[in-house]
Amino acid sequence: MSNHTQSSRARKRVFSILITAAVVAVAGAGAAGASAAETEPRAAVDLGSAGSFSILSKSGITDVYASAITGDIGSSPITGAAIHVGCDEVTGSIFSVDAEGPACKITDDTFLTGAVGDLEIAYRDAAARTTPDFVNLGAGEIGGLTLTPGLYKWGTDVNISTDVTLTGDADDVFIFQVSGDIKQASAKNVILDGVQAKNVFWQSAGEVVIGTTAHFEGTILSHTLIALKTGASVTGHLFAQTAVTLESNTVTIPAD
Repeated sequence: MSNHTQSSRARKRVFSILITAAVVAVAGAGAAGASAAETEPRAAVDLGSAGSFSILSKSGITDVYASAITGDIGSSPITGAAIHVGCDEVTGSIFSVDAEGPACKITDDTFLTGAVGDLEIAYRDAAARTTPDFVNLGAGEIGGLTLTPGLYKWGTDVNISTDVTLTGDADDVFIFQVSGDIKQASAKNVILDGVQAKNVFWQSAGEVVIGTTAHFEGTILSHTLIALKTGASVTGHLFAQTAVTLESNTVTIPAD
């Protein structure tokens, strides 16, 4: 074999090695980029104009007197006659689509329609989040657990039979996707350890029931009913695509 042929083959081997190294380097950089993206903090759910409401529903708000509600409340598209909350129970405004309802109401169909539209957008956003960090944790029973920030997904109901703690920092976000109901037992608590209620989102395709004298934290985005039993309290937003029912409850909109 001539020296020229050997030299040509050597050059080809070197070129092949360089190309292979470049491909590996690019692939590695891409994998590192994907990994970095996956570990970025999750974004909070944007509530839009619904964010000023502590309670917002589509088919009414009922109450067993007396509740203490801090923040605006409203219901649309149903008539204001379906809002059964006294003016003295609300520190904020009561919005109605028409002249019916509590005497202190503000009739603003356009604003309410926009807020309910943003409620629905927020629900879809929370439900559509992908790549959950935890799937079917505890087979749906999260009572007694201490949970860290992230996206949680269940194909079942979620039960809170004993206290559950959410631990993290002030900017950490929790999103819970539940294909069934959320049920919290009486006298049990959702406890925040370093976490802010405004960054906690509970999306439920079913109904949400908060037991007697229980305490709950975070925004509830329910496709159906939200029911608070006697003496239950919530720091968060109650957003229902059907009704919200109260029984002498305390509902406080989260601090910004």
